[in-house]
Amino acid sequence: MVMLRRVMKREGIRRIPHFVLVLCVLSGACTTTGPRVLHFGMEDAPEGKRLMWPQVPEIPRFMYAGQLVGEANFRKAPHETAGMGGLLRRLAEFIIGEKPPTVLQRPQSGTVDGAGRILVTDASRQAVFVFDPVAGELLVWDKAEGLANFIAPIGIATGPDGQILVADAELGIVARLDARGNPGRAIGRGVLKRPTGLAYDPGRRRIFVADTHMHDIKVFDDEGRLLKTIGRHGEGAGEFNFPTFLAFARGELYVTDAMNSRVQVFADGGDRLRLNFGRRGLYVGNLVRPKGVAVDSDGNIYVVESYHDHLLVFNRNGEFLMAIGGLGQETGKFYLPAGAWVDNRNRIFVADMFNGRVVMFQYLETSGNGG
Repeated sequence: MVMLRRVMKREGIRRIPHFVLVLCVLSGACTTTGPRVLHFGMEDAPEGKRLMWPQVPEIPRFMYAGQLVGEANFRKAPHETAGMGGLLRRLAEFIIGEKPPTVLQRPQSGTVDGAGRILVTDASRQAVFVFDPVAGELLVWDKAEGLANFIAPIGIATGPDGQILVADAELGIVARLDARGNPGRAIGRGVLKRPTGLAYDPGRRRIFVADTHMHDIKVFDDEGRLLKTIGRHGEGAGEFNFPTFLAFARGELYVTDAMNSRVQVFADGGDRLRLNFGRRGLYVGNLVRPKGVAVDSDGNIYVVESYHDHLLVFNRNGEFLMAIGGLGQETGKFYLPAGAWVDNRNRIFVADMFNGRVVMFQYLETSGNGG
């Protein structure tokens, strides 16, 4: 109490009734005043210091646009620490201490929903992180079905009617969450062996699941009924050897065929193989352990080459264009990256798994790379 009086004296406050402090702490008003602002860490950077790829004198095609690490991305609004509310929060932090921040540990993949929220699966945290720029808050969803928690959430996709679909490799299911993170009835139980990648076709209303240990892609309808299976174990066209991540864009299904070191692209709801590309090798642009895959509005294909820590860019025909990254912790580098995804603003997100962050790049659409 003596120390509390010293804090009050330093702040210029003579007296605060005990019941106000008690109510403040019990109600949470001391630590919460409303939404905060989501920052990606680039807002204060001078224009001339922004990282671009490729570097001058070539025309830039991509710009580093920031990163997500956890609660640190949400900054206090300018008015939040002012006045009586700010004082009470500081007093509460002094009395009960500050809680450790919530941070990403091993992000796997992600998506951006219709409300602009960035959702990221974290296998180490066994949860889905929800970065909400509108509400100004970070949520953590850990329930997969009923009272059961996630164990190894990997793939994630927006599904029908605002649902969020999450593939849990250990539970062997695709969890179905509503917009608030409440779990519904999962699909694939007893059918899926080790689901990883996920994609959704809103036109045909089909859910694609990469069943990695079964070496195939299973296709479900919105009700969770298995409709068909694409592929089988092998090295031939349309066959798979440990498929991992998926993407659905421009009416086509993209599959990273990890142990075959390639990407396969299927048209017509998965019925027709349009393209496969990639080869093993020691050069930048080769695929050794491809993981995440994503596609922008120009048809550029982004593939995470996890073994060499690169984000590789290909055109629609699978021709190599350029690489971003390399091993490291500094900005623009990766350490065992995993998933990749693109939003409707052509921002490319990469789950930089062992650096515990999601890195974001902005595609500069005037490039015309789509071919």
